[in-house]
Amino acid sequence: MSETTEDFMLPGSRQRSLVDFIRHKGHVTVAELTTMFGVSRDTIRRDLQVLERQGVLTRTHGGALAGDGLVARETRFQSRMTEQTSSKRLIGRAAAGLIREGETLILNGGSSTCAFAAELGRLRDLTIVTNNLMLPTLVPRSAARSIYLLGGAYWDNAQITVGAVKIAGSARISVDTAVVGVTGIDATGLSISRLEEAQVTVEMMDAARRVIVVVDSSKFDAPAFAHVADFARVQYVVTDRAPPADIADAMAQAGVELVIASG
Repeated sequence: MSETTEDFMLPGSRQRSLVDFIRHKGHVTVAELTTMFGVSRDTIRRDLQVLERQGVLTRTHGGALAGDGLVARETRFQSRMTEQTSSKRLIGRAAAGLIREGETLILNGGSSTCAFAAELGRLRDLTIVTNNLMLPTLVPRSAARSIYLLGGAYWDNAQITVGAVKIAGSARISVDTAVVGVTGIDATGLSISRLEEAQVTVEMMDAARRVIVVVDSSKFDAPAFAHVADFARVQYVVTDRAPPADIADAMAQAGVELVIASG
């Protein structure tokens, strides 16, 4: 098939339609997609490569698998921002209560850390480092002395960058507190659905003297693909309700302080 027949649909529009089709059907073949969109196999393969890098789907031999199950438990960022909003607001407020003025913070991507950032208004003179591209607009202006964005590959579907945890041109950084969101939490610890994002979160925790995990109760007993840390690496877990007994016991044994956010 000639590439000239592909001009009827821009790549972005085609890729959005492709994602919707795969999510509806679950698994599709390259042959199906070439017929549906009237483009070449090479074009479809390039689309699938782009979408896999964004964490939207998983390529298989001759096709693609929808982003469900352990490998891609997360939904698109825009959808996550509208889920558990009241709980996340309470969690964010409670976690902000653990922060002191003048601290240096590092935050990963996700809607829970966005909710935390929005609740920092009572504080002053904070230095914030993040790979969360939504976060700078959410931090109250009076709270932050400086906000640094980490470089790396841009993931549109999660509004984050994925790369080394350091400021461009400098050595790795050291901060007072890491505030991190996760995809899953169970008795073995913390997990995130995508390996690259999990690695960034591990590096953030390693750069911090203490770690605060912000996680809503929908993540309990929902282990994701990549293990991030045992509870021994965490000082606080802030959530909206008490976790199941096995998770609570594991936290207690590790010396984690559990904070239940309430209205």
